[in-house]
Amino acid sequence: MRTIRLGIVFGAVITSVLVSVLSLTVGLGMAGWLVGLTAGWAVTGLLATARVRSERPEILPADWVTLVRAVLAAGVAGLVADSFVRPVQVAAVVVLTAVALALDAVDGPVARRTGSVTAVGARFDGEVDAFLILVLSVGVSRHYGLWVLAIGAARYAFLAAGWAVRWLADPLPPRYWGKVVAAVQGIVLIIALSGVLPRRIGMLAVGIAMLLLAESFGHSVVWLYRRGAGPRARRALRRSTAVLAAIVVWLVLVAPDRLDRLEPAAFARIPVEALALVAMGLVVPRRPRRIVAVVAGAAFGLITIIKILDMGFYEELGRPFDPVLDWGNLAPAIGVVRDSIGAAATDAALLVVGLALALVVALVAASAAHLSAVTARHRRGSACGATVLGGIWVACSALSLQLMPGTPIASVSTAGLAVAQVRDASAALHDQRSFEAAIHGADPYRDLAASDLLTGLRGKDVIVAFVESYGETAVHGTSFSPGVDAVLRSGTTALADAGFSARSAYLNSPTFGGLSWLAHSTLQSGLWVASQQRFNQLMNSDRFTLSDAFRKAGWRTVSDNPADWRPWPDGKSFYHYDKLYGTNDVGYRGPTFSWAKVPDQYTLAAFQRLELAPGHSPVMAEIDLVSSHTPWTPLPRMVPRNSLGDGSIFDPMPAQGLTPAVAWRSPNTVRALYGRSIQYSLQALISWVTQVRDDNLVLLVLGDHQPATIVSGADASHLVPVSLITHDPGTLLRTIPWHWQKGLLPSRAAPRWSMDSFRNRFLDAFSTAAPPSLALRPSR
Repeated sequence: MRTIRLGIVFGAVITSVLVSVLSLTVGLGMAGWLVGLTAGWAVTGLLATARVRSERPEILPADWVTLVRAVLAAGVAGLVADSFVRPVQVAAVVVLTAVALALDAVDGPVARRTGSVTAVGARFDGEVDAFLILVLSVGVSRHYGLWVLAIGAARYAFLAAGWAVRWLADPLPPRYWGKVVAAVQGIVLIIALSGVLPRRIGMLAVGIAMLLLAESFGHSVVWLYRRGAGPRARRALRRSTAVLAAIVVWLVLVAPDRLDRLEPAAFARIPVEALALVAMGLVVPRRPRRIVAVVAGAAFGLITIIKILDMGFYEELGRPFDPVLDWGNLAPAIGVVRDSIGAAATDAALLVVGLALALVVALVAASAAHLSAVTARHRRGSACGATVLGGIWVACSALSLQLMPGTPIASVSTAGLAVAQVRDASAALHDQRSFEAAIHGADPYRDLAASDLLTGLRGKDVIVAFVESYGETAVHGTSFSPGVDAVLRSGTTALADAGFSARSAYLNSPTFGGLSWLAHSTLQSGLWVASQQRFNQLMNSDRFTLSDAFRKAGWRTVSDNPADWRPWPDGKSFYHYDKLYGTNDVGYRGPTFSWAKVPDQYTLAAFQRLELAPGHSPVMAEIDLVSSHTPWTPLPRMVPRNSLGDGSIFDPMPAQGLTPAVAWRSPNTVRALYGRSIQYSLQALISWVTQVRDDNLVLLVLGDHQPATIVSGADASHLVPVSLITHDPGTLLRTIPWHWQKGLLPSRAAPRWSMDSFRNRFLDAFSTAAPPSLALRPSR
């Protein structure tokens, strides 16, 4: 008892000393003091109480080590509690946790060498580990999300389950792997809390640690079940497994394929596919039943993956996933992600996604097989239930009942999606042949003499400027459109003061939310390039493009894409540009802004320096302005033109903006940042035009596509604004038949063209002997 009293005094004193030291060195508020002292005194009291009631009522040598660890954990708890009202003191948390984890490797050997190994000591050691992990998970959850709390709550959930289910409270044998997993949790959580890893990599590491923890607890549950579960528990587990399998199959069959339809009413339906699976279990013999059930389950799992892909494609591109055409889109999309977050993080994320998708297929297949087997074992009950549900299904189908629009109670959505996939695959194969014919079809513009091509623009510098993600949603009917509209109206005035006029309309883009190159190639080729497959076909052809027309007519042709840091062979082999400018070709030495490598203001100034020097030959250029590319943060700001230099003036700006990880927690924040990015790109462009004062400048400004669904909303159009800016009234006279509206801001009533019709209309308007227009198409 003397050692126990000494232990109580020791624990109380060193807890007070530790909290006082933390208060003096790093600062500790009232919350930190309260939590730190309470935790330290509580664990000291728990140890003393446990030892008094044990067979050896004394504080043993290993207990002193574990008690020191417990007090250190209490200090960490105080610091984490204090982080709710002030920034977390990362260095102090790391030091205390590191010492506590190091001492975790000491108390066990001390107990063995001193012959003081006891059940109480082992239990106290494990509970200190659990408490420290809980505290760290609370700290990390403030940055990564509440899901991290599952790591800290796992031990206490297991204890609670032991109170409800007796066999779960039985003692477990020592397992070295369990100690390793506990140490991994502490190490990963403290690294995540320190912030030394990028957020995505940190989240990935925490997720892997959680999987290891789940495996450890799962192993313990299985061991306890095999040793201690009685007939009642086993029967309950079988029933729970059957119910869980039914729920999994039910959910994947009725789940919608769009996030905006992911509502509770969408799941209150009866899937005909589940009824068919039950019927199969009732009538098919055992061996073929297993095979059919597994095959059907795997098919359900694959359809689930298609639904997940559909959700992503609807969110980003405004359309469902195409099983044939869209596999080619995945590689460019992965490339964009790699450019944004780095190769290592992307590869790790791909690994996790691949494992998760494989797990989904395996889980659904196993659930379908188990449900079929349960049905066969309980024929009478299964037959009655299937008959009742089948009758309800028929009645709901006959009456077309639905709880929300587009989701009938009598569901055939999975079967319908499977049929649609087959139909789309067939259509894609036909599309490949028809598009090939269109590429090589008659094109009279190719045969026009150079002397007749683009005569209305001779001597002009013609620039096609694509503004990334500049869609109709930027200028009409959104919370951020008034700010963009103000820039366009003031820009119209500024251009007029500089002697420029503008005419505007809309083009219907073949893409939505991304895949900008589809829009670029559509505008240039006069063909509807709405998929990666079509794009690949086009790049392997000799289709006559706008850049070809200008080059044939005597212009120097240039591509300026500051996002291109890798070789772009299509620029030479298909578009036949005389000069390609990428990230490393414009002298930029400033910072990157997420995906955007070069701010738009610098891009335009560098183009003027490199291509529009006095006495230059006429230039036709496509310039891609990418500061408005997702994730729209951090953003550059306009700087004085004579201060641009090599771009170093932008160095402080990325740190002054929100990181994508923070901004994308709030859709409203994302929308506001999108609006600001469009304002910046347009301001950079308008300012450049008014300052360059080139009377021979003809500028076509347009968007490539609408922003993703998070900004545009569900079922948004594919319309993008387009404006023609020129100093020469004669240039505008040739566009009178277009009926475009004055100024940079088109109204909702402005003309709407299909983007693939632009090439022909443009060549018609500005060529002397253009053939009759072949593509006066309405908006698609």
